[in-house]
Amino acid sequence: MVKLPTLNEIEQRYVQLAGQVLRTPTIKAASRKLTDVLGPDLYLKLELFQHTGTFKARGALSVISTLTDAQKANGITAVSAGNHAIAASWAARKAGISAKVVMTRTANPLRIERSKAEGAEVILCDDIAAAFAEVQRLEQQEGRTFVHPFEGINTTLGAAGVGLELMQDVADLDVVIVSIGGGGLISGVASAVKQINPNCKVYGVEPIGAASMSTSRNAKKPVTMDKIDTIADSLAPPYSLPYSFALNQVFVDDVITVTDDQICGGMALFQEELKLAVEPAAGATLAAALGPLREHVAGKKVGLVVCGANIDSATFAQQIVRGQDHVGALLG
Repeated sequence: MVKLPTLNEIEQRYVQLAGQVLRTPTIKAASRKLTDVLGPDLYLKLELFQHTGTFKARGALSVISTLTDAQKANGITAVSAGNHAIAASWAARKAGISAKVVMTRTANPLRIERSKAEGAEVILCDDIAAAFAEVQRLEQQEGRTFVHPFEGINTTLGAAGVGLELMQDVADLDVVIVSIGGGGLISGVASAVKQINPNCKVYGVEPIGAASMSTSRNAKKPVTMDKIDTIADSLAPPYSLPYSFALNQVFVDDVITVTDDQICGGMALFQEELKLAVEPAAGATLAAALGPLREHVAGKKVGLVVCGANIDSATFAQQIVRGQDHVGALLG
């Protein structure tokens, strides 16, 4: 039985991290096309403007804030497709400790370079299994502390700041939509939202090709996927883990899936209608609102967590072009 984070714990950690992470803005969407479909009360929690370009900075800094002096002396390690590597590198630099982050050779070059720019040593491995093996070696041989990308109470308490701010900005929301990779973001957001307003629905969205949380919910236990296939690499952990899964079961009303085509359509609409250049993980939330969740959100006061924007211009352009072919279906 996992210990659920209390609202008091969430608020205490938020105060502890204040001044180190940004309080990102919440804005009301100004798009006739979108409000004609969803109604006039669509709010965007702009976490893409957080340090390092995603919400991940909150969780990484939260974990590092709990380290002992001895742990800090040995530094940290992390494994990531990119966003968490950047965030862990940034948080380590803020704390004045060393970081060695492990990524696969297929990671987006922009994310590799940003991790290096934060002062981390980046180690590239051939595949995810080799990456985790390298992290274990760094833990055992160098005494480094592993900063997990999504699992654990301290990651959740950091991410919960997103939900806390959103509810302070728009207290009477009916619905909040959050994209899911491993579940660290939604575990924090939902923990805060539901304890502040139990009547607010919280929906998670995953790529159909990386639906580990949906599959886990159906199985009523954490599962590992045999195959992952999605453009949304930051939503592509091949498994769910016990802590984030347990919080998902308690605080999240439902998890739905969207296709990569729908995600690209969401990205195109973010760019064309809301003037935001977002990565696929963020595009998924708008795709969900217009697609499988439309009947649940239309005419209600809805908050979308716009989780990140770490994407290079060439890949972004390619995915926007792909998305333009699917905008009509989303708006129809």
